[in-house]
Amino acid sequence: MVYLFQYESPLGGMTAFSDGTSVTGLHFGGKEDNGICQDGIYTEKMLPVFEQLKCWLDLYFQKKIPDFMPPAVLQGSEFRMAVWDILKQIPYGQTLTYGDIAKMVAKQRNQQYMAAQAVGGALRNNPIAILVPCHRVLGSGGKLTGYAGGLDKKKALLALEYEASRLALEVL
Repeated sequence: MVYLFQYESPLGGMTAFSDGTSVTGLHFGGKEDNGICQDGIYTEKMLPVFEQLKCWLDLYFQKKIPDFMPPAVLQGSEFRMAVWDILKQIPYGQTLTYGDIAKMVAKQRNQQYMAAQAVGGALRNNPIAILVPCHRVLGSGGKLTGYAGGLDKKKALLALEYEASRLALEVL
C-alpha cells in the first residue's frame, strides 16, 4: 500500500509518500507528477510518519533547524545509495559539489575516478527531496545547477538554510 500526503510549502505544493511507517518519497508538485501514482493505487491518509514530516517541514520552512528526522527509507542501486548517504551527511546550510561527491564515492569504492555526471544521475533520482538534501550540491566553482524541483526552488532552499544558519549563530 502506498500512502500519500500533500503539504503546502512556501515554495509550492509538495507530495509525500509512505509505506505506512517511513517516508519513501517527497517531491515538489502534485501526486500526478510522480510515477508512483500513475496507476492510481494510493491512499491519502494522515499517518504518524506524515505528522512527523509535517512538523519537520514546518520547522524547516520557518528557518528553524529541525533536531530530528522523520523515518525515511530509500531504495536504489548500490551506487545511488552511496551517493544518497553522502548527501545525508552534508551539514545544514553547507554545500558540496558534484565533483566532491564523485571523489568521495570513488574513494569508498577504491576507484581512482568517478564521473561527476554519474553523481548528477543519482541526484536526479533522489526520491526524497529536502530530507535527502540534493539541493546542497552545486556544480564546479559553486555554480547553481540541476534540481528536479527547479533551480528557483534550489536557490530558495539554499537561501533559507543560509539565513537560518546565520540566525542560529546570532543567538549564540
